[in-house]
Amino acid sequence: MSSIDDALAQIRRGAEEIIPEDLLIEKLKRGRPLRVKAGFDPTAPDLHLGHTVLLNKMRQFQELGHEVLFLIGDFTGMIGDPTGKSATRPPLTREQVAANAETYQHQIYKVLDPERTRVVFNSEWLGKMDAADMVQLAAKHTVARMLERDDFSKRYKEGQAIAIHEFLYPLVQGYDSVALKADVELGGTDQKFNLLVGRELQRQYGQEQQVILTMPILEGLDGVQKMSKSLNNYIGIADTPDDMFGKVMSISDDLMWRYFELLSFRSINDIDRLRLEVREGRNPRDVKFELGMELVQRFHDARAATAARDAFVSRFQKGALPDEIEEVVVRVADGDALLIANVLRDAGLTGSTSESLRMLQQGAVRVDGERVSDRDVTFAAGAEHVFQVGKRRIAKVRLAS
Repeated sequence: MSSIDDALAQIRRGAEEIIPEDLLIEKLKRGRPLRVKAGFDPTAPDLHLGHTVLLNKMRQFQELGHEVLFLIGDFTGMIGDPTGKSATRPPLTREQVAANAETYQHQIYKVLDPERTRVVFNSEWLGKMDAADMVQLAAKHTVARMLERDDFSKRYKEGQAIAIHEFLYPLVQGYDSVALKADVELGGTDQKFNLLVGRELQRQYGQEQQVILTMPILEGLDGVQKMSKSLNNYIGIADTPDDMFGKVMSISDDLMWRYFELLSFRSINDIDRLRLEVREGRNPRDVKFELGMELVQRFHDARAATAARDAFVSRFQKGALPDEIEEVVVRVADGDALLIANVLRDAGLTGSTSESLRMLQQGAVRVDGERVSDRDVTFAAGAEHVFQVGKRRIAKVRLAS
């Protein structure tokens, strides 16, 4: 294992909080492999790059010699995680959970080392609990503590419904840490309350408490909202090489550095060097090429990454895009979205909405090199794309609120 200082530097990279860090240092000094847990509810069949923020951190723990527990919440998935929800979320059926869980096992090994990964399902212990066991677990937490959680507190104050089963979710997630005797639990910043419940339950069951490590929530392609399939601002790890590379190239230059920090396996020194090169005049597009190549290679292979880059360049060359493209800011109301015809008009690429619609119908509009004809495509604040109408009208458009 690396020295404690080296290990801490890797663990801290990109992390939001380590609670408490002194306990982590104490656990590392013991010199035995730690049991590092992260839970994933199989609520959708495919994982996206937002999920890999946690997977990347788990991989770092593996490289430091620790045991990684990839917990599939097949039981908790049927309750439904209420985190961040403004209304009760309908639980998934057992069949939906099972189907989604199966696809997860095929996808995680694109990041994790299969030899050092233990996949566990929380139905193994939660499914065996009877009503008396669940009542006993519920007795270990109070309603007052539950209402300290932001989303519950907000809904309670606004008179919105909170179903009793939603209170069970943090408890059963926390009990997972008891069942697995976790030393460390990873989660997104939105999971902090649930992770703290795990620490408290371990204390009540007489175990040493786990260390909590929270990771930032990765923004989607729009640079504003959390990456999500439902918001269609995601990069799926099962995306084709061309789609994955093209989506990476569509992110803003500023967001690119966030993706480097949270998704890249490059060293911090390498990323700092790239930043310096951009400040000294290197085209950010070329640096983004490197990010796109790295991600496509990870989830496919080196040949696919090269082919995706070449295909992307070829599409742009066919459109005769110049090296220097005018940058335009188009205003959009916060939380709103503009139809593509309005974006083209407001960016000065067409003279009117009707002209925009006509150019779309004629197939003369490209977004990031891809031909677009659907008049219902919209763009929200935070998006940044290269829009092209015909061969000569080109602009890099950033939508801002």
